[in-house]
Amino acid sequence: MTLDKRLWWRSRRGMREMDLILERFLRTVGETLDEDARRDLERLLERPDQEILDWLTGRTPAPDGAIATLVGRIRAASSLPSLPAP
Repeated sequence: MTLDKRLWWRSRRGMREMDLILERFLRTVGETLDEDARRDLERLLERPDQEILDWLTGRTPAPDGAIATLVGRIRAASSLPSLPAP
């Protein structure tokens, strides 16, 4: 399934760090995302940049399990270091 161009566009955040992380994620696993994961990605992209960055860096926990799972996948695809267990 081809990744929706709208998701590519929405992944361009204007924050260089976020652009790099999300672009790597989409290039690595974007085409393999199922419908649930795509919906979760859309939900994630509705949030402000700083909030997403805080989730990705582990400063704050993701708001729910589905978003937390997606954040883990983004971290893994972007080669970000693992977060310590809470």
